[in-house]
Amino acid sequence: MAKVERESINFKLPKPLADALRAKAVELETTATDLVIQGLHHVLGDVPGVENSVEIRLYQLEEEFFHFKESINQNSTSHGNTNPQQETRLTSVESKLEALTNKLARFEGALMQIQNSINASKSRSRSSYAPNYHAPPPQIEALDEEAFAMRLGTNVPTVQEQRATLSQEQFESWCCDRDPIKRKWRYREKDGKYHPVK
Repeated sequence: MAKVERESINFKLPKPLADALRAKAVELETTATDLVIQGLHHVLGDVPGVENSVEIRLYQLEEEFFHFKESINQNSTSHGNTNPQQETRLTSVESKLEALTNKLARFEGALMQIQNSINASKSRSRSSYAPNYHAPPPQIEALDEEAFAMRLGTNVPTVQEQRATLSQEQFESWCCDRDPIKRKWRYREKDGKYHPVK
């Protein structure tokens, strides 16, 4: 689509009308300028050299759809049946309206992703100026025999044998040699778990 050149024109609107326009723009999640453009398209019709935005085309299709629906309802009440040509046109308008609605939804989704990306990059740049704060390291919890054996890269019988044959200090050293972060461990009889030694 070719970009349409825009010109700034100042209009003096009655204050209540300007307030209503702004409120409607917020309600429809659009801009007051877009609403004014939609109104001009409604009054002036198609203007050569101006491409309609997706929202304006959607609005026009909705309007055409409702006009067809009204005429079909009027014809069906007066004739008792519908005109096949009008039904075909109505179906065509419905499918175009649905396709346009889907495109608009994808467009809105893309805009949301862009906005989220911008917000995330802003928060990252703000956080880079924040004071350095280091969270405390995660606490290692007590492990049962199976999880403990997996952590040390061995099996439960080997762990039980080492615990039974080695002294407490030797067992802690043996654990430290096998532990991925070289931590010593101690077995507690009361809960049957292995606890990290601090």
